[in-house]
Amino acid sequence: MPIVVATLRTKPGRREDVLAAFRRHAAAVHAEPGCLLYAAHAGDDRVTVVENWADQAALDAHSAGPVLAALGGEIADALAGPGDVAVLEPVPAGEPEKGQLPNT
Repeated sequence: MPIVVATLRTKPGRREDVLAAFRRHAAAVHAEPGCLLYAAHAGDDRVTVVENWADQAALDAHSAGPVLAALGGEIADALAGPGDVAVLEPVPAGEPEKGQLPNT
């Protein structure tokens, strides 16, 4: 199950614009087949999205799909540069409920 961690650095004063776009599109992403988790988190100058997909095919469909394209178009001007996107595999450790994301 691929895990995606995408960190987007925002231009000064534009973080809320990026978060608003994520709020507008979150329900559509959640409705995509294979979406197990799609959650945005914010810091002072960045938005980090943690995603969990059922399989690589679901992630590939999301990555090439219209929802992500629309979201990307909305936030492009608010970003300070290209995003840092990592596709990862879970490495369970310790207590199962604390050592991995649910559904992995």
